[in-house]
Amino acid sequence: MTIPVRPFWFIPSHGDGRWLGSAEGARPTEFSYLSQIAIAADRLGFEGVLLPTGRTCEDSWVLASALVPMTQRLKFLVAVRPGVTSPLFAARQAATLDRISGGRLLVNIVTGGDDAEMRADGVSLGHDLRYAQTDEYLTIWRRLMAGERVDYAGSHLFAEGAELLFPPVQDGGPPLYLGGSSAPAIDVAGDHIDWYLTWGEPASALGDKLDRVRERAAEAGRTVRFGIRLHIIVRETEEAAWAEADRLISRLDDSLIAKVQAAQAASGSEGQRRMQALHGGRRDRLIVAANLWAGIGLVRGGAGTALVGSAENIAARIAEYAAIGIETFIFSGYPHLEEAYRVAELLFPLIDIARDTPAATAVKPGRAGEAGGHSVGRHGVATGPS
Repeated sequence: MTIPVRPFWFIPSHGDGRWLGSAEGARPTEFSYLSQIAIAADRLGFEGVLLPTGRTCEDSWVLASALVPMTQRLKFLVAVRPGVTSPLFAARQAATLDRISGGRLLVNIVTGGDDAEMRADGVSLGHDLRYAQTDEYLTIWRRLMAGERVDYAGSHLFAEGAELLFPPVQDGGPPLYLGGSSAPAIDVAGDHIDWYLTWGEPASALGDKLDRVRERAAEAGRTVRFGIRLHIIVRETEEAAWAEADRLISRLDDSLIAKVQAAQAASGSEGQRRMQALHGGRRDRLIVAANLWAGIGLVRGGAGTALVGSAENIAARIAEYAAIGIETFIFSGYPHLEEAYRVAELLFPLIDIARDTPAATAVKPGRAGEAGGHSVGRHGVATGPS
């Protein structure tokens, strides 16, 4: 394999189950169940977990804060949505969770989303302007994480005297991740992002997009690393894996597929357009490349493809992605607890897994004493929040 890979798992904070599109066998979103998945991922050797964001999910920051003390090495990829919170507010959250976790926080920058959901969150900017706002957001964010006191006045954001009184553990702040296939997204990735994420297209179709990210980063004097978001169905044999794929969508009806596909077609996301183009909403077009199956995308937005097959064949597909520079593989499978064990037991012995520990081990001191976080009034009395 070209480079060691970094396997991640997924915390299904929007629910889990045994069949897509069916309440049969569904598992409610309960913390006791989600904690089982996190503890299993930590024990099994996954490097980290992705926590999704959006109105259909439990809050990713609160959930990550609760799961951190239950795990030892696991990293947490948690979403920040520019435009929903201020850069300083989110940076304080991130620095605190980085400190609490001992340097196990990763930050997923989520600029896009469903237009109705964005408007419900108070974000009315169109696609390109949201990325312009994200550029300003991350400009402020990077300066805060570097320990600067920030004054900034842009077209979308303003900050005066902004600073972090308690620094993050990781130098420069937690690594930043972003996924997005549009030109504005690639510009933001090149200027600010440490890890660029893509949804699961065939490796042969991804090379040009990753090259554009590399070129844009080089223009900014930077380098970017790469990850991919995929579902996975791995079994001892090809036949067993494909039978499981068929079972997973066996409860879907055509009316539900049509409804979901129409909603996805109305999205302004370039990544979603690329996902839909793989299958066109048709059951007879779900195998889009060797061991790459688009059945999940019939009724799920975002990541809609899965690696399906024997452990040996899936390891071969992972090697093909690694050959074009992809290191991080963010997997998920239904149901997530049992499938985490299958992936670790069947696939991990066949792939070269990067082994490292969180980059930072010592928490840097913040301001000492209560007055350190308050302004001092005329009579020497600290003022501010109590």
